[in-house]
This record gives sequence, structure tokens and C-alpha cells, in this order.
Amino acid sequence: MAESVVRVCAQSEIAPDSVKAYEVGDRRLAVFNLGGQYYVTDDECTHASASLADGMLEDGVIECSLHFGAFDVKTGEVKAPPCSFALRTYKVVLQGDDIYVDVDKNAAGEAA
Repeated sequence: MAESVVRVCAQSEIAPDSVKAYEVGDRRLAVFNLGGQYYVTDDECTHASASLADGMLEDGVIECSLHFGAFDVKTGEVKAPPCSFALRTYKVVLQGDDIYVDVDKNAAGEAA
């Protein structure tokens, strides 16, 4: 595996249709389980310093608990103000029960 690919957690730690935050090196990441598909983003809202893992997850959209801005979990696209900057996504790599991310690539597999 490339040096840019790091383990985040076990798939079994993330209940279906939920989110959980993890410290990975100097990053705080949010791991989402949407019907058995896993997505990883930065955990911090791009509008204000708040954990997205503390927010409300519904239909693939995470709503920040601080000012209720929202993002598409799969793409990082802003879905509701006051957020105006997209959320950083990461390429997910599954191996066994483990969830890894490539910190150099976004969810689409493109260089970040």
C-alpha cells in the first residue's frame, strides 16, 4: 500500500447510516456508513470550528450542529448555507474489515 494510505478504523465500528470521528495523524476525519458504503471527509465544518460527526446525517447529507450548514457526504458539495466552501473528501480503500483512506486523493480518486 502507498505511504499516503492510512488506516482509520474497522468497518464494524460504524453502524449503518451513521457517522463517527477519528484522529488520524494530524487530521480529524469523519467516517460515514451509508447503507454499507463508506465515505470519509474532514470532520470539521468549513464554516466554523465544529465536528460534523456531532451533526445530523440524513439521506447522504450531514448537517452541522452549530449553524446547520450541510454537505453532501459523497462529494463534499455544500448543500445548505451558511457554508460556502466544499468539504474535503478522501478516497476510501477497504481491506478486510478495515477502512483506509488515501490522504493524497479525494473521493473521486483524483489528486487532492
